[in-house]
Amino acid sequence: MDRLNELWPELWKSALETLYMTSFALVLGGVLGLAIGVVLYVTRPGGLAENRAVAVVANLAVNFFRPIPFVLFVAVAQPFARVVVGTGIGTTAGAFMIGLAAAFAIGRIVEQHLVSVSPGVIEAARSMGAGPWRILFTVAIPESLGPLILGYTFIVVALIDMTAMAGLIGGGGLGAFAQIYGFRQFEPVVMWTAIVLIVVFVHLVQLLGTWLARKVMRR
Repeated sequence: MDRLNELWPELWKSALETLYMTSFALVLGGVLGLAIGVVLYVTRPGGLAENRAVAVVANLAVNFFRPIPFVLFVAVAQPFARVVVGTGIGTTAGAFMIGLAAAFAIGRIVEQHLVSVSPGVIEAARSMGAGPWRILFTVAIPESLGPLILGYTFIVVALIDMTAMAGLIGGGGLGAFAQIYGFRQFEPVVMWTAIVLIVVFVHLVQLLGTWLARKVMRR
């Protein structure tokens, strides 16, 4: 316990780093993933703006990058991170690479939830003269908003897990804290304190996401 008391400032600093990386990655990955998912949805066969060439390229990109383990993705994305955020190591670089990796998974989740919208609703909007983009933003996305919130909640939980690996590039966070001050120094109390804090973050995110989804789906 004495060791844990000494490390309280470092623990809270690591907690803030985890929140920062998760938020940064969620914004970046959420926006990019939404764009990828929309492209996949509207260009698919029978989609709102069917385009075989774009659909094939988008699917190839998602299918290529999504299965890459994050540990290996870091090595691939580090040069790109240096160009965009100015460094390939540290908290911001880690958050950038987490968001980039998550974008492809988010894109597939967005596509799946948009596809689940009833074709009858889409056809009804078409019969009323609505164009592809109007259908997308006023029918497809609103109809799938509840499931999309749950999908994004799942991704946020995954992002928190991924921040634990940011220590590989000096990203900090609770995962790195647990490894450096807990596991490597044989301090189980320190390690489990960080783990419990991560679990609390995940639980709060899950509760918030479920509450928002229920509220949207009841409207």
